[in-house]
Amino acid sequence: MSSEITATSSSAGNGSHLSSIKAAKFISPSQIASSGTDRTVRIWKYQEASDDLPAVMSPQIELYSHVASVDSIAVHQPSHRLLSASADHSVCLWSTRKSDAPAAPDSCLPAKSSRSAKRRKIGPATSTPQRGPLSSLKSHTAPVSSVIFAPNDPTVAYSTSWDHGLKTWDLPTSSPVDTRSTAHALLSLATLPHLNLVAAGTSARHITLIDPRVSATNIVAMILRGHTNAVVSLATDPHSTYGLASGSHDGTCRVWDVRSTKTEKEGRVGQSMYSIGRESVGGESRGSGDGVKVFGILWDPDVGIVSAGEDKKVQINRGKNIGPHAQS
Repeated sequence: MSSEITATSSSAGNGSHLSSIKAAKFISPSQIASSGTDRTVRIWKYQEASDDLPAVMSPQIELYSHVASVDSIAVHQPSHRLLSASADHSVCLWSTRKSDAPAAPDSCLPAKSSRSAKRRKIGPATSTPQRGPLSSLKSHTAPVSSVIFAPNDPTVAYSTSWDHGLKTWDLPTSSPVDTRSTAHALLSLATLPHLNLVAAGTSARHITLIDPRVSATNIVAMILRGHTNAVVSLATDPHSTYGLASGSHDGTCRVWDVRSTKTEKEGRVGQSMYSIGRESVGGESRGSGDGVKVFGILWDPDVGIVSAGEDKKVQINRGKNIGPHAQS
């Protein structure tokens, strides 16, 4: 593994995003999805090159429906489906195959006059196919912060929002089948499938563990405390059914074992096992996280805990055998 760049997407106007990219995911080893503040989701073909030549990313499909920033995406490769969460209060379900996708709604496409002006400035534009969603899911009353497929059923999805709610969606009918309301804005999402729990990072500096099953009598199963600012990204431990990592605007990542809890007045409360600071400031905590906010986190079984921050750096920390229950 090295820090060498293997590929970059094309420039704006040549099939790429026109403004900041907020999320990116591999659909398959040869296909990538991305979304951004230009209100689009884009699908790319990724092709490894031979010898010492760089890999190639070429635009495949432009997906239009959202009318505000698209801040989170989730993919289910076997069904060729993709979910997106937007600041326009909606979730969209898409096909990653252009042959299955409906036409893009005219109202969401770039104005012809605007496109003509851009072409004069930057040269010929690509003829990337433009498609619309299979369905648009509308029930949230504030920006949708995160969305994921249910790990054991790709016809079910979960979404979190600034409206304090976790929603469960039945994708075939495009209907919300359950809403779990909390006391704070929910900013990030991950599942602990073996425990039947969904973890949601909050604006109130903690992580709320929610049982999304309709039969559950308690909305909040557990609270994880330790961060000193908003929890904006979550990742499950690939080596343990009980592990979780979080990234926060306080400038740290934290590692949790949900078995390490105690009972307080508000219920079961857990503390983090480890806190990982940003190397750019010597691993020290800054409290507010100004300048070193963590924006995204991923726990890869081979690479480790990967985090991206306001310090313009991608940081990798060891992700194996780091907890007291590492063999579980």
